[in-house]
Amino acid sequence: MPETAVTLASLLADAGAKLGAAGVAQPAREALRIWADLRRQPPGRAFLERGGPVPQDQLGAYLEAVDRRASGEPLAYVTGWVGFRRLELRIDRRALIPRPETEGLVELVLARVPAGRIADVGTGSGCIALSLAAEGRYDAVVAVDRSADALALARLNRQAVGKRVALVQGDLTAPLAAESVDALVSNPPYLTDAEYAALEPSVARWEPQAALAAGPDGLAATAGLLDDGRRVLRAGGWIALEVDASRAERVAGLARRFGWDGVEIGVDLFGRERYLLAQRSERP
Repeated sequence: MPETAVTLASLLADAGAKLGAAGVAQPAREALRIWADLRRQPPGRAFLERGGPVPQDQLGAYLEAVDRRASGEPLAYVTGWVGFRRLELRIDRRALIPRPETEGLVELVLARVPAGRIADVGTGSGCIALSLAAEGRYDAVVAVDRSADALALARLNRQAVGKRVALVQGDLTAPLAAESVDALVSNPPYLTDAEYAALEPSVARWEPQAALAAGPDGLAATAGLLDDGRRVLRAGGWIALEVDASRAERVAGLARRFGWDGVEIGVDLFGRERYLLAQRSERP
C-alpha cells in the first residue's frame, strides 16, 4: 500500500469510530491524543497535519494502541505518558496512574514545608517526589516504595526530569531514620477490600491492587503511616496524606489518637474531603 493511501484524517476517523463503538466517552479526542502522544507532539500540531499522509512505519504502532484502548486499557497506559502538575511522566502498569486530586497534595506540602527534607512514601511513578523536587527548595527528597518495579519506573522518570530524588525500597516508613525529615507525604492505598472488588474493570483490571486496596477497613496503610510517622518526623514537622473522602473524619480521629497536633482535613478541586494534614509537636 503506498504511503499516500492513508491520510491522518481518515486514520483518526476510523480510530474514533472504533473507540466510540467500544464505549470510549470522547472517541475522536482520544484518537487524536493517542496519535500525538505516541509521536511526542502536541495534539494541536497533529490536528493541523491531519490532511497529510501517515508514515507506514508509524501505522502499526498506532493501530495496536487503538486496539488496546478499545479493549478498556486506560489511555495513560496505552500512550505511556501522563501529565502531573508541571511534569510529563512515563507511566505503565507498574504504578498507579496519577490523579488530578493528588496534585493538590503537593500544593499543600509546598505551602507548609517549602524547604528542608521530604519523604514521599508509596511513590509509585515518582510523581509527588519529583514535583516537590522540581518546585520546592528542598535539601533532600526521598521516595520510598516496597515495589521494585514501581521504583524502576520512578527511576526512569527521575532521569527524564533531571531532579535529585533518592529512591529507597521498603515498606511505608520502615526505611526512614528517626527524626530525619521535615515532611512526610503519601498517597497510600485507601480502598476497602469490598470497594476494590466493586471497582470498574477499567481500574481493577489494569492498575496495581497494592496501590489501591488497604484491607477490610481501607485504613491499614494510613494507620501505619500515622503510627510510625511521628518517629521519622522532626519536631514541628508535617504529615500530609491523601485519604478516601468517605473516611476523612475517621482518619482525623485516628490521627488525634496517635498524638498528632493541628489535625485538619483539606478539600480537593472537586470539593471533597481528600487530604489529612497534621503536625508533630515538640513532644517525642
